[in-house]
Amino acid sequence: QVQLVESGGGLVQPGGSLRLSCAASGSIFTIFAMGWYRQAPGKERELVASITRGGSTNSADSVKGRFSISRDNAKNTVYLQMNSLKPEDTAVYYCNAEIWRSDTGSKNYWGTGTQVTVSS
Repeated sequence: QVQLVESGGGLVQPGGSLRLSCAASGSIFTIFAMGWYRQAPGKERELVASITRGGSTNSADSVKGRFSISRDNAKNTVYLQMNSLKPEDTAVYYCNAEIWRSDTGSKNYWGTGTQVTVSS
């Protein structure tokens, strides 16, 4: 079994910062790409940022210059540093990871989500 556990969400004022963390645990052999998605009420889930095992990153235009993604391969953990938060960043943020195991091959796993609310 593989679990992705997110932490770090909460309520923050516009212009504030939050740091999300997502740790993968269980029977893990190799983690390839990791990423963060978000889903606001009434909207589809969208990619926020992703990072390869080697550290190459990609992010949505709406968060460029404000959010940064990083990972610690030794800890099987991915982070999302969110600065200059705006009300439109309010959403449930989900962690995603592509994990290879000898019994299942490569599969995508999702965390259960953490709420981020940006409001004064």
